[in-house]
Amino acid sequence: MSRKLIECVPNFSEGRDMNIIKQITDAAESVDGVRLLDVDPGAATNRTVVTFVGEPEQVMEAAFRAVKKASELIDMRGHHGEHPRMGATDVCPLIPISGVTMDECVEYARSLAKRIGEELQIPVFCYESAAFSPERKNLAVCRQGEYEGLRKRFTEDGVKPDFGPSDFNDFVAGTGATAVGARDFLVAINYNLNTTSTRRANSIAFDVREKGRKKREGDPITGPVVKDEDGNIVWIPGTLKGCKAIGWYIEEYGIAQVSMNVTNINETPVHVAFDEVNEKAYARGIRVTGSEIVGLIPKRVLIDAGKHYLAKQNRSAGIPEGDIINIAVKSMGLDDLKPFNPREKVIEYILEDMDKSAKLIDLTCKGFAEETSRESPAPGGGSISAYMGALAAALGAMVANLSSHKQGWDGRCPEFSAWAEKGQNLMYELLNLVDEDTAAFNKIMDSFSLPKKTDEEKKARTAAIQAATLYATEVPLRTMKAAFKTFELVDAMAVEGNPNSVSDAGVGALAARSAVLGAFLNVKINAAGLKDRELAEKLIQEATIIADKAVEIEREIIAKVNEKIG
Repeated sequence: MSRKLIECVPNFSEGRDMNIIKQITDAAESVDGVRLLDVDPGAATNRTVVTFVGEPEQVMEAAFRAVKKASELIDMRGHHGEHPRMGATDVCPLIPISGVTMDECVEYARSLAKRIGEELQIPVFCYESAAFSPERKNLAVCRQGEYEGLRKRFTEDGVKPDFGPSDFNDFVAGTGATAVGARDFLVAINYNLNTTSTRRANSIAFDVREKGRKKREGDPITGPVVKDEDGNIVWIPGTLKGCKAIGWYIEEYGIAQVSMNVTNINETPVHVAFDEVNEKAYARGIRVTGSEIVGLIPKRVLIDAGKHYLAKQNRSAGIPEGDIINIAVKSMGLDDLKPFNPREKVIEYILEDMDKSAKLIDLTCKGFAEETSRESPAPGGGSISAYMGALAAALGAMVANLSSHKQGWDGRCPEFSAWAEKGQNLMYELLNLVDEDTAAFNKIMDSFSLPKKTDEEKKARTAAIQAATLYATEVPLRTMKAAFKTFELVDAMAVEGNPNSVSDAGVGALAARSAVLGAFLNVKINAAGLKDRELAEKLIQEATIIADKAVEIEREIIAKVNEKIG
């Protein structure tokens, strides 16, 4: 199951005083669960771009605290810099990373904007996907006239922000206005060319970028520019939506590049842009030798690319995500100029590496068995059940992958790839439950250690114990449901998969049954500690139905396996 993550990239109108910048980033980092990924100050622009990430509620709180601190420390009346700006916090975009839709991000952005406007009394314009009107989707429209133009806009032009005051009072004179938005992740990627010609690199860039190139009469390079009847320049659009690009020469590498910003990775995925640049370069007698990603990216950029190139090879995409990412790296030549380490470029991996807590699933098979054997009560049967379920899903995925590569079955690769992907998703879901089950048990133990001297403490302790017990009952029930889903996979592989691997499908069915029944035992023993007996019986009844079905389905699958083995 994908963790809900959003990124926030506020730009603050201070790029020279590191003490002020540090106080602002400290305010953001004061929220538990928020990870500061990057701080990029610029002296000439007098502006700092900050990047942090976390779960939505945490990120919104961190953004609010940072905006508040910036309003206290930065006085726009004395601000000067090369970059356009209109406030102490100039822009504050929210970006969905994983487990969050753009529509959800829009609601988060508008909620944050409302809070900034009402509680901090800062004028706020909502832009990009969070805009309330089409014209305000464009940041330049919201920031028209910059800080110096705010007074005139509010008083003479009657412009009203979406939230906060619309009068240029003394407080607003200090803070300026802020633009809060929701946008997709922007990927900066450079395509390496086997040429030193900036002009040719620019020609490729103009071929693909959304803006395209100026239309000319006669010669497409030197001919006179065509204008419409109103005197406006006529443009020939490029082939890629949501992409900005230019050609340049990189002395360090001795090559020309097409430098591109992909501003909407849903509309134009990075691998689609890569293929298009390849095609346009080839048409001009040039080859793309590789590419270079600048900054950080969400994991899905590489996963989507890897699956795309696997599909082009008629190969299964139901393989571990590390293997998929490796295909993406090699297919787009991301290691052409220097080594490419996904652990240093992928946001989700950076967050994982920041998390220093030990995980059971990171242990070796031997280490996991040894840890289970120790006198500590966790990991116990719940974690083992989840792991057996993960192995069931893994076996199903294995048979699907073997089937997709079976000689003479090439036409069935998409069918088996879909099954393998389902197996991988179930496997990762159940692997997460391995650690979650142990964490649930630890929550119970922590609640029992709470103080119980006063009546209030006793009441709080009892409530905590009950909440932890309910959680410890729900987690193995989730394990039961996830493990039960693997029956469909192993059943299909027993019937349709490579006959030489039918026994593996059978073992998968046995593992799935054991996972379901093992987790069922944990549901029952934890539900016994719930004081709400009506809820407890409801959970046990739901679990009983799943367990009974699991026994029946496992018996049917094993019968099919034995029949095929003969």
